[in-house]
Amino acid sequence: MLRTLLLLFALTPTLAAAGPESYRLDPDRSTVGFSYDFDGARKSGQMPVSSADLLIDLDNLPASRVLVTLNAAGARAGFIFATEAMKSRKVLYTARFPEIHFRSTRIVGDLRGAKVTGDLTVRGVTRQVVLDARLFRQRGTEPQDRRNLLVELTGAIPRSAFGANGYPNLVGDEIGLRIIARITR
Repeated sequence: MLRTLLLLFALTPTLAAAGPESYRLDPDRSTVGFSYDFDGARKSGQMPVSSADLLIDLDNLPASRVLVTLNAAGARAGFIFATEAMKSRKVLYTARFPEIHFRSTRIVGDLRGAKVTGDLTVRGVTRQVVLDARLFRQRGTEPQDRRNLLVELTGAIPRSAFGANGYPNLVGDEIGLRIIARITR
């Protein structure tokens, strides 16, 4: 009996600390949105996700990691002139750099709010960025159900830091980000 209790006690921390779990992104129900100032007016666009590798520990967010690849060549900036200018050699240069990569390096906070620090690579230039993150259960799920989640990431980056500084008289430097990711374990 004592041996059984000791074995059960020894296994309890292992069972409670399950560690990071793999989540799959639903690209059809997720959006990578961005906003920018064009000639004094706020405009918005979207960029498709090519791939995502998500290991998330909901009980210990710092143990999580995120790798995401965006399809810069498939981005849309709201209207054709802005889309073509954005893809040009002066901005994203998608003919040479068709993808944008993000790799998390540090996550702090909890399920109510976190900061995700990571390396963002645009045009072959890598810079550290910090995004605000919030996690929600998807509609229609039970309170304890952690299989279907919605992640909201927000922040801003200076496009000039990545060499994407074309058309400075028309387009502002700051690019706002709002990413809605629907994920399933």
